[in-house]
Amino acid sequence: MIQMQQTMEQTQTRETTQTYLDNSATTRVCTEAAQAALRAMTEEYGNPSSLHSMGMEAEKLVTQARKSLVKLLGGNGELVFTSGATESNNLALFGAAEAGKRRGNRIVISAVEHPSVAETALALEKQGFSVIRIPPRPDGNFCAEDFTAAVDDQTILLSCMMVNNETGARLPVEKIADATKRINPDTIIHIDAVQAFGKIPFSADKAGFDLVSISGHKIYAPKGVGGLYIRKGIRILPRTYGGGQERGLRPGTESVPLIAAFAAAAECCHSEMQKKNAEYEMLNRMLRERLKDMPAICINSPEGAVPYILNLSVSGIRSEIMLHYLEQAGIYVSSGSACSKGAASPVLTAMNLPRDRADSALRISFGRYNIPADICRLTERLEEGITRLAKRR
Repeated sequence: MIQMQQTMEQTQTRETTQTYLDNSATTRVCTEAAQAALRAMTEEYGNPSSLHSMGMEAEKLVTQARKSLVKLLGGNGELVFTSGATESNNLALFGAAEAGKRRGNRIVISAVEHPSVAETALALEKQGFSVIRIPPRPDGNFCAEDFTAAVDDQTILLSCMMVNNETGARLPVEKIADATKRINPDTIIHIDAVQAFGKIPFSADKAGFDLVSISGHKIYAPKGVGGLYIRKGIRILPRTYGGGQERGLRPGTESVPLIAAFAAAAECCHSEMQKKNAEYEMLNRMLRERLKDMPAICINSPEGAVPYILNLSVSGIRSEIMLHYLEQAGIYVSSGSACSKGAASPVLTAMNLPRDRADSALRISFGRYNIPADICRLTERLEEGITRLAKRR
């Protein structure tokens, strides 16, 4: 444990010369999560399915982590551990569609979903399901009525992200869930809460969410672990088969170290949520103020977006060019089209932004380790880059 603490301290020292502002892509593992994983790997390393005491100790860790995460989600149902949000979203959509296909074939999603939902919906469409995609309003926000207008007695599933991963738009998922259940109580509500869990408060059961996807590496746990919350009484079918672990919905030996780390990181995030949100608000305001003096900058995040994500465009300079220019100074951000492999961002396209503006988009995302000095370094380098890169065109 002492050696691990020293390693973490050395990492923090090295990062004083770096400015990491890509926390919506992934986060640095926190000390609490790393220690929980190390303990599970070196002390309680039994197979949780084994009947001896070592196995029982490992099973106890998994059970404690499951209960902790369900409580933090504000639920009273079950949590199935997965390899991450992509698997959770696939399990939710395929599992719910297969379980409900005798009742209907309509699925409603937003037009700005993560590829793990958007591509899954496309696959279901090819299987004969009818998929309705709801676009944002001109200001980049969503209206609950647009979703519920698409819900009918054939709607078996509505899937919607709580916070958009590119713009930080906060979708009105609570209103959407409530109104949808009034129209068709049998419609399963799936919420992708990957960019929200551990950052903004919500209660899955009170909000009427039936399925909720979460991910570990977005909240300072290691990559490779996530979960799908399933409200009591909700039935979905498995996508894989095996030894029956995770209620038969995700068979295979559980990764106890990753699960323990996930729960530890989530506890930390929730304990400091109010404090961190105040810090994100401050950093967001500071960044916006400093950007006002740069006429080449356009803000793409809509009003009401979460404070820890800010999407902007640098007029006339492609995302990848500015991204790598910032990287040379040890400043790390994301391209607005990072998930699109060079194509225009589906999210910014759905917002009807001009192509050149979408092509020049950058996403700044704050995390627990960011400080005001990071904003100063970013804006100074941005301003410098606008001048220098413009001259090269």
